[in-house]
Amino acid sequence: MKVMVLVKSNPRIEAGEMPSHAALEAMGTFNDALVKAGVLLAGEGLHASARGHRLRFDGAAPQVQAGPFANPHGLVAGFWLWQVRSMDEALEWARRAPFVEGDELELRPVMSEEDFGEAFTPELRAQEQHLRDVSANR
Repeated sequence: MKVMVLVKSNPRIEAGEMPSHAALEAMGTFNDALVKAGVLLAGEGLHASARGHRLRFDGAAPQVQAGPFANPHGLVAGFWLWQVRSMDEALEWARRAPFVEGDELELRPVMSEEDFGEAFTPELRAQEQHLRDVSANR
């Protein structure tokens, strides 16, 4: 199963504070272990919300709001995409992540084709596979 691991933001991150050398080194070691175990599919950190935008779809045209956004703890500061056997395995990995007191992760299963049931017809499945193939070859 695929699991999206969301690294939640905080006031420190939203202020643009960058991690120390030691923190970067620890995260690199952790990511290396994820890669060696065949778990890590993707992962990136995100800039503070002051550099972001939101779009709200409320009518004829989406409304654009420039950051920063309120409630830092509700924002995402980075992510991993993991391939694991179960949510329990994902939780085992997450417990080993090199974060400090007060940091927070959110783990969410990624939806699969089966989750969409009959609405995801063979034609839609073929279309989705085609898009994945094209994206993979870029």
